[in-house]
Formats: sequence, structure tokens, C-alpha cells
Amino acid sequence: MRTGTADLPLHGGKCPAWLFIHMKALCAAITEVIIEDQGADEVLKRLSDPYWFQALGCVAGFDWHSSGVTTTVCGALKEGLAEIGPRAGLFITGGKGKVARGTPQEIMRQADKFPLAVDADRLVYASKMSAKVDSAAVQDGYQIYHHCFVFTDKGRWAVIQQGMNEDNLQARRYHWLSSAMTDFTVEPQNAICCNGTGETLNLVSKSNQLLNQTSCEMAMINPDKLIREIVKIQSQRLQLPRCHEIPRTAYLNKSLYAAYDKQPQNFEQLLQIPGIGPGTLRALCLAAEVAFGVEASYTDPVRYSFAHGGKDGFPFPVNEADIENSYQVLNRALRRSRAGHGEQLQALKNLAKWHIETLNASRLNCTPQANSPAAIASPTERKYPSASKASPGEAMIQPSLF
Repeated sequence: MRTGTADLPLHGGKCPAWLFIHMKALCAAITEVIIEDQGADEVLKRLSDPYWFQALGCVAGFDWHSSGVTTTVCGALKEGLAEIGPRAGLFITGGKGKVARGTPQEIMRQADKFPLAVDADRLVYASKMSAKVDSAAVQDGYQIYHHCFVFTDKGRWAVIQQGMNEDNLQARRYHWLSSAMTDFTVEPQNAICCNGTGETLNLVSKSNQLLNQTSCEMAMINPDKLIREIVKIQSQRLQLPRCHEIPRTAYLNKSLYAAYDKQPQNFEQLLQIPGIGPGTLRALCLAAEVAFGVEASYTDPVRYSFAHGGKDGFPFPVNEADIENSYQVLNRALRRSRAGHGEQLQALKNLAKWHIETLNASRLNCTPQANSPAAIASPTERKYPSASKASPGEAMIQPSLF
């Protein structure tokens, strides 16, 4: 996966209504092209790639670097594909705030309306667990407020969710892909994107698996005894990591009793228990560290990615006629392809491939001339030089959206 850096500051305001209309049409057209060419599973794969997702937001004319690109692009995809998506076996649920919390109900409604090759309860479980992991098991200081769950009629899924940190006014985005994940509690995310790292209690890292198992064993101890030990540890004024702030005893008592009643056999079962949140998990980790000497890892799992964009006038203001022409061309190509004439759609794919190869060749062999396509792309690289450092054989610019 490409690496680079970009700021994702928290921005207020809303997407202009006129722009959102065009974003819906263009995002839908691009997605339809992908489904027509490679199937709905390829859409999940693209959405789980943070670099491609950011490029989609830029091509659609939204702000190139703000936190709003996540919520707005997901909203444009959801509304733009509301009718044509289900016909192709692709469903987009969730959103921001209250809408995010209603994702399980949305999944069940879609399952009632359309035939699925998987039990909808499994999809609801995946939605809830991905949200629980990023909000409770990855304690990085970012509060999850956006959750978008995308799935196919075959039962495969992807998650795009975002958290905010009000202290540094930054956002962090989390991408999941079911086909790339083997366990909900062992590094399940496909990527985590932000412009800065910090001290993070990442309970789904491979290095913390022993700590997780020990925490489950602690949860099966009588809560009264466990709380006495935790209070004793706190009173000794040890030099503990700041991530070990413990919630009030009354709350802790209630959540520990809930865990004790369930007797979880593994960390995934522990996470499923209502009331088991970040504070309870920190308390169990504290007890595990002090009582059993199982040290926690505080390595932030964030990986960096991104591109550049247009709503805020950089690198130029969005031209309404141009963006409208783009999705009209795609829709015409789709209609002709479905009628048995795929030449126009193939020509667009060939053009995208040629464009990438030409830019890569120019970067490898010579200095771009003024006003050339390669020179136009360079302001982002000057600001974020590591963004263009791709591995051998990998495209050095943003991938083709097709």
C-alpha cells in the first residue's frame, strides 16, 4: 500500500447543495463502471483502500484534506446508489451520528427487501464488532462518530468509519475489508489513516494477544475481589501509563459483574458484552500488567495515505460543467456496454491506463515541463514528498478510479 502524509483537520460547515448533487451522480457512475467491469466485490476492495477513497473524494470535487471528505463521499455513495446498488447486489448503510447507530436496523431492512446469500445477523455482528473494536479496543484518543457499512448480497463487506480528537482538532479514518480479515481481534483493519501518531492502547495488535487473554481470565474473577485489587494498585501511586485512567468504581463494578456473569472465553466474547468499554478494558489491562507482569504495547497502528482535491479552490475551483460532463460520459459508456457495445468503456479504461503509464515514465526519465500533466500533479508531492514514494512496479500517482 502506498504511504504518504496528509492533514485531516476537523472542518465545520456543509457541502454546497449544488456540488453534492453532482457528487452523487459522479460517484454512482464510477461505482457502476467498477461493478460492470469487475463486480461488486471490487467496490468493497476499492473502498477499503484509503488512498483510492481519498482520490474518489478529490475527483468528485470535494475538499482535498478535510475530515468532511469521509462523511460526504460516503453520503454521496449511499444516496447515489440507493436504487441501482441493490439491483447490482451492493448495499450501503450507516452514516454520521444517529444514522450510524441505526446501521443494524438498516441492514435488517435491506435483508427483508432483497435476497441475501448470508444470514443478516452475521452482517449486523460485523457492523457492531468493527465499531466496538475501533471505539474501545483501539484507544487512540479519537471518538468514533461516523460508521459506514457496505456489503454485497454474497455477504462480503467493508467498513469506513471515522473518529475525531477534539484536543488536536484532527480526524482519523479506519478502513475494514472482510476478505482481508481473519479475526476481529487480531489487527483486523485494512488501514488506519491520520496525520499523526500518539500513545495508543491497541488491544487488537498481535503483540497484545497475551494481554487480551489475561484480561479475559481477570474478567472471570469475582468482581468484588478484582475491584479491591485495582483500588489497591491505584492507591500505591505507581508510575503508570496515562492510558490507564480508570472509571468510577460504581460504573466499573457494574461492567465487571456483567462480564463475570457471561464468563467470556476469549477477547472477542469480552468485547461483545454490553457495558464493556474503554474504561473497563483499561482496568483489566492494569490488573493484568501489575498482577501477572503482562506488559501492554502502546504502538499506534496508524498508517498514512492520500492525494489532493477541489471544493476549496485547490488546485482550482470546481467547474460544474466539467464534473457533469464526466458522469454523463461514464453513463453513456455504461449504457452502450450493456447494449453489447463496450468499445467506449474500454477506451476510457485504456485512456486511464495510458495516463498513469505516461506520468510514471515522465517522472522516471525527465523533469516535467511547465503545465504538463505531471507538473500539475506536483504541488501535492512538494507538500507531501513521501506520497510519491511507491514500491517498484507500483503506480507513482493516484490509481485509476476504474
